[in-house]
Amino acid sequence: MADTIAEWHGYKLEKYEYRGREVIVQYPQSPAPGNPWVWRPCFFGSFDYAETALAGLGWHIAQYQVNDLYGAPSAISLMKDFHGHITGRLGLSPKADMFGFSRGGLYAVNYAVAHPEDLASMYLDAPVLDITSWPGGLGAAARNGREWEECKAVYGLSEETAASFRGSPLHKAAALAETGIPLIIVAGDADEAVPIGENTYPFVEAYEKKGGKCRLIVKPGVGHHPHSLEDPAPIVDCILKAHAPERDGDCR
Repeated sequence: MADTIAEWHGYKLEKYEYRGREVIVQYPQSPAPGNPWVWRPCFFGSFDYAETALAGLGWHIAQYQVNDLYGAPSAISLMKDFHGHITGRLGLSPKADMFGFSRGGLYAVNYAVAHPEDLASMYLDAPVLDITSWPGGLGAAARNGREWEECKAVYGLSEETAASFRGSPLHKAAALAETGIPLIIVAGDADEAVPIGENTYPFVEAYEKKGGKCRLIVKPGVGHHPHSLEDPAPIVDCILKAHAPERDGDCR
């Protein structure tokens, strides 16, 4: 794929291919000291209120398209390679701010546990944290047939082994707490696609039980969409605290 230069929200947007997958980079007008950046594993541009605010403060925004790999080990390997590529190519900070929307929660948490040295903070939004909840539909949510078949394939699961799978982010909450990465989660309590009671709530409970500090913002009566906050100040504040010299792992 040839490089494409466009504009997004008034910022330069670049698209190109790296190892057979699309890269999207949004450039700030003037990079902030240290070249901080937001890393979105999927859904670039969707409900990007916080990214737009951070771009105005000098953050780059980047996505590497691994949307079809559901946070499986193969995705984490590709993401690690991309991290080295993009930080080297653009001179970005070695520590990204990871934004995981919906299925992006799978990528964000699994990557953070595998490579905590690469992240400054993490923002999850209506996150998928258990593949048996979504796309598996083994709980309250409806099954997403095509996605579930893809998901089982990349994890090497069958219908039988999937029911007892313990490799989702939900089962890594304690390990994530030990990394000390500042965490903020935004989710709607009426989400039927990715039920908060099967994903965010049990994850946060396990995370905090292990000493993790999470800022949780629950949107009453809101479903899976719309994502984020139209006034992203709480999210941006969390990111900025993560970059402060006195960073302590708490962005509440």
